[in-house]
Amino acid sequence: MKLEDPRAEEALKDAEQARERAYAPYSHFKMGAAVVTDRNAVVPGSLIENVSLGLAMCAERAALFGTVSTDAGKPEVLAIVAPRTGGELTWPCGACLQVALELGGPDLLIVASDGSQTEQARLRELAPNLPFKGER
Repeated sequence: MKLEDPRAEEALKDAEQARERAYAPYSHFKMGAAVVTDRNAVVPGSLIENVSLGLAMCAERAALFGTVSTDAGKPEVLAIVAPRTGGELTWPCGACLQVALELGGPDLLIVASDGSQTEQARLRELAPNLPFKGER
């Protein structure tokens, strides 16, 4: 599959490395992410679990929040690498999609991979009805 954005390939590699650093002692569902910004910065994120489930943080949000805290720029590509869920590629959850929409906008390219298969979609295709006030 040809990726729409050539930077997505490198982002997938960074997401795979972030996946290796995931802290998942409860679910053992290791997941990594990487965001590429309009300044070509790459910001990784890893899943971080906690015994109190509400305190866990998805890899995607860790990476997206990192773009703000490091002033890396506006997210343009979000790559995630994770095991399959129910036999299908794992895509961002609703909370991660909402944060991605807020920070990256509806044209954000999302690339999902399990390490052997990769698919891509624009955020607006994955979540067309999320609330959005406009550009960041």
